[in-house]
Order: sequence, then structure tokens, then C-alpha cells
Amino acid sequence: MYLINALTDVVAAAPMAPTPKPTNWDAPPASPPGMESIMPEWVGWAKFFAIGAGILGIIACGIMMMVGRRNRSHLSAEGANGLLWVLGGLSVVTLAAGVVPAIVT
Repeated sequence: MYLINALTDVVAAAPMAPTPKPTNWDAPPASPPGMESIMPEWVGWAKFFAIGAGILGIIACGIMMMVGRRNRSHLSAEGANGLLWVLGGLSVVTLAAGVVPAIVT
């Protein structure tokens, strides 16, 4: 009994380790210091290039369809198929700003 009391006294007198801060996994997103103005600029550039690539892709598909009208039906079909891929890619780019925050938060 004496040993248990002595052990209890030693444990009670021992310095306590600091308790770690609880992490808040539901915290709202916050930008790192210095990125408040840079990240929106990068996103804007990515949107700009995506729009430019989409415009060029639709133009290229239209040219393929026009050139392939006579005696080159395979080229015309490739242009029509490419048009679906370009529109699908533009749809993904357009939805990115709404879908990603909905998934993350």
C-alpha cells in the first residue's frame, strides 16, 4: 500500500507535458500569407488560357468539318467528334470554380 501511495505522489508531482492545441478540421479556407493577391491572378490566367484554347479548338473542329465535307468524310467525323471533346473540356473548366469548393468545404 505504501508503494502505491508513493507512486501516486511521484506521478502527481511530475511536471505535466503541455497539452497540444486541438486542430480545427472544420476551419474555413485561408490563404497563406502573401498569396491573397497571387492565387486569384493565377486562376484568372488559367481561365484565360482555357477560354483561348476552347475558342481555337472549336475553330479547328469547324475547319476540319468544312474541309472533310467532300471525299474526306473521316476528317469531318473527327472534327465533329473533337467538337464534343472541346465542349466537354470547356464545361469542366466552367464547373471547376463551383464544384471544387463544394467538395472541399
